[in-house]
Amino acid sequence: MPDSPALYAGIGCRKGCDTRQLSALLSRTLERHGLPLSAIRALASIAGKAREPGLLALAEQLGVPLLVFDVASLDGLQPLLSHRSAIAFSHTGCWGVAESTALAAARRMEGRCALRVTRQVSGPATLALAWRG
Repeated sequence: MPDSPALYAGIGCRKGCDTRQLSALLSRTLERHGLPLSAIRALASIAGKAREPGLLALAEQLGVPLLVFDVASLDGLQPLLSHRSAIAFSHTGCWGVAESTALAAARRMEGRCALRVTRQVSGPATLALAWRG
């Protein structure tokens, strides 16, 4: 699918979430929405996850960067979120790690951003996909 849009995967996860779990969530989400893995241009998460082994390994497997964002840079994206999690906010200061970081990555790389796939949950991980929209 050479004309597929660039997608940015925002991921939130508990400490120690392994690559298999993250990869499975990404694969299921892409398949469910008819999107190719080749459209993923970057993974994104919150700054506290910058050294999370599962995220780093998945980014390496996919050959894409892991972009991380501090909470302050995500605050302006709150009106675009489909879901606001009080639990995420209490742990990170961010209302939704997956959606916020996906949007931030798309905005950084494309100049504009919109959610393509809203927050998906699987066990210890959440994932959302954003694009230029």
